[in-house]
Amino acid sequence: MKRICIIGSTTSAILATCSVAAAGDLPTTLPTKAPVRAAIYDWTGFYVGGQVGYGQGDLGGPGTNSVPEQAVFFPHSLTGLIGGLQAGYNLQLPNRVVLGLELDALFTSPRDLPKLDPAPFNSTLEYAATARGRIGYAFGTMLPYVTGGLAWGQSRVNINASDGVTPLSSQFLPHVGWTAGLGIEKAVGGNWTAKVEYDYIDLARRTYGLGDAMLPGLNVDPKIHVIKVGLNYKLGETPLWAPSATSPVNAIQIPESPDWNVHGQTTLITQGYPRIRSPYEGANSLPGGGQGRETLTADAFLGWRLWEGGELYFNPELAQGFGLNTTLGLAGFSNGEAQKGGTDFPKLRPQRYLIRQTFGLGGEQEEVADGPLQLAGKRDIDRVTLTVGRFAIGDFFDGNSYAKDPRADFMNWAIWSSGAYDFPADLPGFTRGAVVELNRKEWAVRAGLFQVPSAPNSDVLTSRGGGAVVELEERYAIQDQPGKLRLGVFGNQGNTASYRDALAIVAADPSLDINATTAGIRHTLPKYGFYANMEQAITQDVGIFARASWNDGQTEILSFTDIDRSVSGGISIKGSSWGRTNDTIGIGGAINGLSSAHRDFLAAGGIGLLIGDGQLNYREEKILEAYYAYNLNRWSTLTFDYQFIANPSYNADRGPVSVLSARAHAEF
Repeated sequence: MKRICIIGSTTSAILATCSVAAAGDLPTTLPTKAPVRAAIYDWTGFYVGGQVGYGQGDLGGPGTNSVPEQAVFFPHSLTGLIGGLQAGYNLQLPNRVVLGLELDALFTSPRDLPKLDPAPFNSTLEYAATARGRIGYAFGTMLPYVTGGLAWGQSRVNINASDGVTPLSSQFLPHVGWTAGLGIEKAVGGNWTAKVEYDYIDLARRTYGLGDAMLPGLNVDPKIHVIKVGLNYKLGETPLWAPSATSPVNAIQIPESPDWNVHGQTTLITQGYPRIRSPYEGANSLPGGGQGRETLTADAFLGWRLWEGGELYFNPELAQGFGLNTTLGLAGFSNGEAQKGGTDFPKLRPQRYLIRQTFGLGGEQEEVADGPLQLAGKRDIDRVTLTVGRFAIGDFFDGNSYAKDPRADFMNWAIWSSGAYDFPADLPGFTRGAVVELNRKEWAVRAGLFQVPSAPNSDVLTSRGGGAVVELEERYAIQDQPGKLRLGVFGNQGNTASYRDALAIVAADPSLDINATTAGIRHTLPKYGFYANMEQAITQDVGIFARASWNDGQTEILSFTDIDRSVSGGISIKGSSWGRTNDTIGIGGAINGLSSAHRDFLAAGGIGLLIGDGQLNYREEKILEAYYAYNLNRWSTLTFDYQFIANPSYNADRGPVSVLSARAHAEF
């Protein structure tokens, strides 16, 4: 007599016969289940990424000629920030050992010169790069590792003026050395991994000969400790060699979370102009012989959803290069990417760090697309939004669908912005403050309070004084085509001088220099004004825009540019009619003017924020700009741009100027 026994498992059923008879009735072997291999994360593949962190170290070497205390590098950088880009390759072996090679380049933040003790010279490290091996052991999605290899970089020594701060000349020397460190990396979703790493970088000592400046030789011996966090994007899973022997057949993929995102962009703009009429030149004049310059920016935009309605954003930026004449000589400047504090080597700044809290008021909702400084999801159309942190005022105010982004549309300052709005900002164009917005379906009102620079063109933001703006946005449609009207009023209180007061002092004593006089009579003074901003779609592919702005023009410009009244407008045309749907043609113009007090100040030899020829034959500055943006693919665009500028810096004795530009832009 036999009975049937059923033994079950999660993957199969095994049938066996059980008998009360002799053991020989049993089968000699039983069917067995194949072992199930646990899914593991595969680290094999190429990757690229970015990193930011804090560096601490010095450039001084032993001996009597070592760098003095004033020149210690990182403690005197603006933020202590250091960061850059990296690329590499990992190979995961069957025993979970991961071997890798990585190249990276690290750049420093701009130095905060006002905080440096006066010194006849000071030294900086312009960049450091490494080529390193990595070895780690994979614990699933976690990879601890050690790293080490070759390092190199370039230092710079500035010979300073009598104030001990202003550089008169510079010397550069290369360095080669070594680096070692350790870190831990974790897969966080999709193709993204995040890491924390410590590195020690030791670059060989070099000696600067400063005999021409009647100073002793200077030893520079960089030794740097760096703690950094980074993100890497894995480009593919195909190993460099022997894929069948190394790549796990059951590697897992971690889904990306909707609660964070990463975006990036890079923009290269090259500009130049030929010889212009230039019977005389001042401190801030465009050179008469013509010139070419370029700017490069690279940004990462990171967002995190903290809680319901709460979001945190961080935007580090690498920027390099100069505008024409180091961003001097035009009131309506020709390059919207040109910063007033340009650099020979890339410098890293934390341009944006902000918290946004949205309070929904109920009712109809709208979709929010994933993008830079924007997490995908839904939000109430009726809402109140509060933002606190560091940002550009243009992130919230004076927006326009056709003329707002010099990385994508018009480049001239007086066309992509309301030129007479002297918005508070440091040299790259950012401030710290708070913005609150009430949004309804057909209108919105927003207001903000901001820090202002400590003096005109200063890179140091201060809470002494401040800036404020209120904007009303009305949304409407004409023949089913959408339009918007924005009206804004603004006021600043900053450390500036009155033009009339400076002129009166010089009139009483003509031997005085008006610019030295102006610097000596600065105190907290107000400036106020308004702007109007319109955009209107004509068809799905054609839109027009216009702006008008005005300020009182009685005190120095504090932050933006030397414009007291401005009108601008233009047209934007998509390329559907000629089979290039994502191409754009833009044609726009601007007319800029000055108050009578501002004109008299420049005519007396005054120097403004960006302009100052030493004298002035006043005429309105007139600008025409046309561009064609050729879409290469879904993530990159090549633009050709022409600007004609009559009466540059309001001076009919000079110019006109024809500026030719090429712009390459990529984003993800």
